[in-house]
Amino acid sequence: MELLKPVQMGSLNLANRVFMAPLTRSRANNEELVPTDLHVEYYVQRASAGLIITEGTVISPQGTGYINVPGIYTEAQVEAWKKVTTAVHEKDGKIFMQIWHVGRMSHPHFQPEGKAPVAPSAINPNEEVFTPQGKTKTETPRALTKEEIKGIVQDFKNAAANAMKAGFDGVEIHSSNGYLIHQFFNNCSNLRTDEYGGNDENKTRFFFEVLDAVKEVVPEDRIGVRLNPMLHNLMGQRVDEQTAKTFEYAIKRLNDYNLAYLHLSRPFTQLGEEDYFVQDVIGHFGKLYKGFLVANAGYDAESGEQEIASKRAQAIAYGRPYIANPDLVERFANGWELTEPNQDTFYTPGKEGYTDYERHAVTAE
Repeated sequence: MELLKPVQMGSLNLANRVFMAPLTRSRANNEELVPTDLHVEYYVQRASAGLIITEGTVISPQGTGYINVPGIYTEAQVEAWKKVTTAVHEKDGKIFMQIWHVGRMSHPHFQPEGKAPVAPSAINPNEEVFTPQGKTKTETPRALTKEEIKGIVQDFKNAAANAMKAGFDGVEIHSSNGYLIHQFFNNCSNLRTDEYGGNDENKTRFFFEVLDAVKEVVPEDRIGVRLNPMLHNLMGQRVDEQTAKTFEYAIKRLNDYNLAYLHLSRPFTQLGEEDYFVQDVIGHFGKLYKGFLVANAGYDAESGEQEIASKRAQAIAYGRPYIANPDLVERFANGWELTEPNQDTFYTPGKEGYTDYERHAVTAE
């Protein structure tokens, strides 16, 4: 299978093209929001992936929007993540950290001093977030000042530097799925009239400021970015033709950088023709990018192999299959059946549904 062949990505030699997609699992249930020995075990179990991309890891307390997600803004968090990277590297694995600010998809519960979440504009996404009280309605965020935007750019830079200090092979900038950077791209969440709103250059300004800041502390070919251009009717986002053009602009401009990869997600919901004309996200947006392309969302072994064989993408990122199949690469290689994940344990504390999924060789004995 082409999917299982080694590949060169920037300066990294990867064992295969099966990537582990970022997966929020909410297991950092401790006051300091540090990864634990459970995280070490979880990632080591999946070290045969060509590349592990960690769960979204918040760059600051303000960037938090879900319970028990780890951070990368304190020394304690850096030291705890070192245990993860060391263990993965001992298994010859490669691992990037996804750095993250959720923007308006937060809640005052998570914010310093209980303040409103921040966003490009004061528009409530009218979604639900997980707090200690369970699913909770979002509230109207506060529009960021230009000075505050500069501060968040610095937070991304500091987080990236901390990730490298913790031993990661690189970082992925979470610019996707309705979170802060994505919120600047879309008309439904960005009504600014200053240099961060209006035209394509302005709506992508924050994104490129973050990217330029991160590349000051991480080599360009160790930086990935994730985009989800056709996210629609989820996370408060809606697609329109103008927004799609903004993503086209951003992706074309990424060709000016020597990035590790562009991680491009297909839509999580079926789009109708009225939702804009891009049904084939990888074909449409992927062809605009000249570098290493990672395709994501809804792939199995067969469809992933087809995407690689057709040269539309250089790697496939698998999310849900990696939850229940720590040996996903081996299962693909042998044609073994996949275990279905238990959704009830996606975000619950402890090892159940996290590190207790068995490898095929164990269940076959």
